[in-house]
Amino acid sequence: MSKSQQEFLEMVDKYQRVIHSVCRMYTDNTIEHEDLFQEILAQLWKGYQRFNFESKVSTWIYRVALYTAITYIKKVMRGREALKHISFSEADNQKETESDEELLRMAIQKLSESERAFVVLYLEDMSYKEMADILGISESNVGVKLNRIKQKLKTIMT
Repeated sequence: MSKSQQEFLEMVDKYQRVIHSVCRMYTDNTIEHEDLFQEILAQLWKGYQRFNFESKVSTWIYRVALYTAITYIKKVMRGREALKHISFSEADNQKETESDEELLRMAIQKLSESERAFVVLYLEDMSYKEMADILGISESNVGVKLNRIKQKLKTIMT
């Protein structure tokens, strides 16, 4: 194994929690979770040789993971849009019996892919600056978008 491969594997080991966190936010089942995890690893490996360490490794990993997840979900969901609506209506009928955490998870799933990216970073206790770096927007825009997403989640959950 080359030094580059060893360094990559160590990096993945160190940040696998981050990658799994993104996968959990964008997938509903174990098979899709694992598929997305593998896709993110493949994208990280493709970009690793070009990564110049000018930004933090965690910022780069989040950016690759989020953009890969969004692309993956768009590809997977194209043919499943009708099923998505059915599963949400069934879930809505069971709201009384679900835990608050499950209700929040279901509400997050109703957000757009880009809105879920904000939620992932927010739940990871990232600063607005870190979120801005990862998402390529200003810090003030992060605050505005997070407030809108919080309001949207409140509306979905009521």
